[in-house]
Amino acid sequence: MYHFISGYTAKVAGTEMGITEPTLTFSACFGKVFLPLHPTQYAELLGEKLKKHNVNVWLLNTGWVGGKYGVGSRIKLSYTRSLITAALNGELDKVEYGSTPFFKLNFPKSCTGVPAEILEPKNAWKDKDAFTQTAQSLANSFVKNFEQYASAANAEILAAAPQAEVTA
Repeated sequence: MYHFISGYTAKVAGTEMGITEPTLTFSACFGKVFLPLHPTQYAELLGEKLKKHNVNVWLLNTGWVGGKYGVGSRIKLSYTRSLITAALNGELDKVEYGSTPFFKLNFPKSCTGVPAEILEPKNAWKDKDAFTQTAQSLANSFVKNFEQYASAANAEILAAAPQAEVTA
């Protein structure tokens, strides 16, 4: 629900004037300009449906792996397809998981058709310190963005916030 409200995405070259490289942005519920109600209301409805129907939710990186723009590369479409297939056929229900720093998200340590180093974000980066700095910065961006919604968010939503110290 936290990530749904956050609506983390990127502006990429060719989508807006002046954008020449990927730039992080947030759009509440991935459609902020179209929301007549407060984003937390949509997130709570989503949470109710997920619980009622016992649904697993997967966040899938379709962006960069191995480093920031200019260092890493776009994740291969074949890896994305393999991850989706594994999630849908239940393969990911039977594997070991690791946990990301800052975001408290779990990732599968194995998936047919996907190299293990791609699955654990930090391992995909050659420069581990750059990964940690980038992840901390991204977590800070999430926390700062969410300030506008926090007063209306319930405890369950707030508990999913990244563990980050926002610096000015």
